[in-house]
Amino acid sequence: MKYRELGNSGHKLSEIGLGTWAIGGGDWGMGWGEQSRRDSIDAIIEALECGVNWIDTAHAYGFGLAEEVVAEALSRWSGDVFVATKCGVLPKPDGTPMRFISPSSILEEVEGSLKRLKVEAIDLYQIHWPSPIENLAESWQTLVRLKEEGKVINIGVSNCYLDELKLLGDTDEIVSNQPMYNLLERKIETDVMPWCKANQVGILAYSPMHSGLLTGKVSREWYDGLPSNDWRKHKTEHPVVSPLQMETGMSAFLSFQSELASIAKQGNRSVGELATAWVLRRTEVSSAIVGARKKGQISQIAKVYESPLLEEEETLVDQALSSYLR
Repeated sequence: MKYRELGNSGHKLSEIGLGTWAIGGGDWGMGWGEQSRRDSIDAIIEALECGVNWIDTAHAYGFGLAEEVVAEALSRWSGDVFVATKCGVLPKPDGTPMRFISPSSILEEVEGSLKRLKVEAIDLYQIHWPSPIENLAESWQTLVRLKEEGKVINIGVSNCYLDELKLLGDTDEIVSNQPMYNLLERKIETDVMPWCKANQVGILAYSPMHSGLLTGKVSREWYDGLPSNDWRKHKTEHPVVSPLQMETGMSAFLSFQSELASIAKQGNRSVGELATAWVLRRTEVSSAIVGARKKGQISQIAKVYESPLLEEEETLVDQALSSYLR
């Protein structure tokens, strides 16, 4: 495994971080279907054995479940692990998620996360979504105070773009920004990446495989077979999966996937490895967050450090993208 600096924090993170969104189970409105606790723990331990030295989780992922599972897995591991979690997504009365930040809600959330993770201080605490925007500046200052109090060690944000980042104030406090970044979601390249580079803010790229669509496994049968409580099945208007809802969109995507598979094969990679290597080609990215639900998944993607993306691969990927998006 290779390691990169996390912004101005002084910490070095593995190029691959373990994401625990799916480990939160299927019962909170944005889950990925039912999830075995044993499979989750096995996946976490395997990631650590592969050299992954940090885990990304959130209160929102199963509303505490993912954090509890992370703590249980880490109780079985003797080495140091950098744990990041997030605040700012709360459960509605029906158990589905609601994006909301405020000083009072954050103070309540951090205590819950500390308890579930069984730590005295959280390595990286992040605002999950900057919503409502009018609460962002005051909520950020709450994270600054939590750092001063020693309850969190580093602070960052997630899903923030240039306008939101400018509201945070002193950039010396901002260790990281965690946006979606992959072949099919590139808007951070225009403004966010240059800003983060100039201000020494590490980018923690989530969904490098576009929530499973860039794994090479998509088919009509695959999509139809997703469980009803997998968000990709019931959030049909979400921009990740909306192109698959029409026959023309699915056909175009499958053609694109076939081109990616051909490129990956030339480099003796899987499509998922190719997509992750593509994300890591950018030096502004401190780490790519890869989700895993069972043993065997993370070990394949973790091999990407052995073969960085080649220039000819990037050229071929750009050509495939141009054809798909035109």
